[in-house]
Amino acid sequence: MFKRVENELELAMFNGVWTTVWNEKGFEFEFSEAFLERYVVVTEEGQYVGSIEIKPYAEESLINKIGPFLEHPLIQEELGHMAEIDKLAILSTFRGRYVTDLLSAIVYYAEMNQISYYAMLLEPVLMRALRISYHVPIQKVAGRVFYKGEDVIPSIVNAREVYTHKERYTWLVNPAGHNMIKNTNKFI
Repeated sequence: MFKRVENELELAMFNGVWTTVWNEKGFEFEFSEAFLERYVVVTEEGQYVGSIEIKPYAEESLINKIGPFLEHPLIQEELGHMAEIDKLAILSTFRGRYVTDLLSAIVYYAEMNQISYYAMLLEPVLMRALRISYHVPIQKVAGRVFYKGEDVIPSIVNAREVYTHKERYTWLVNPAGHNMIKNTNKFI
């Protein structure tokens, strides 16, 4: 299941997850001052295994220095309905099983806050998995760019496509971890 970070303990767990993954991959740590929401993924046993941070997207966002997001027509049209994804991480022993929870958190936030698109930097292997296994509508903004220790692909995720056509995305779960298709197609 995924849940909002709501207290100091959950914030510590959130930071513990993404910093563990960043350290494992050799990435530089970058703590965000501005964010819209943070989510953690928690197993049925109560282990914190995933993290995701949703940040405001603006013309002055750091991500624009890494990829030409501002030049993309979707971003120009939807600037007021954009956000940025950061700190998407799952502890290595849990990666296969909990990707859907992180993706669902992204879609959940987007639907609740009228976000149409997310700007993000994706590892090439993750991008391929999201496209092939989960059919996430992703567009490349540019080719591979070396950033903080690894190649990433500046990308735009069409969240609106997912939340307006939930029936196409059988992996969607609500915050409690229940499958969306079997449970009335609502996040509540």
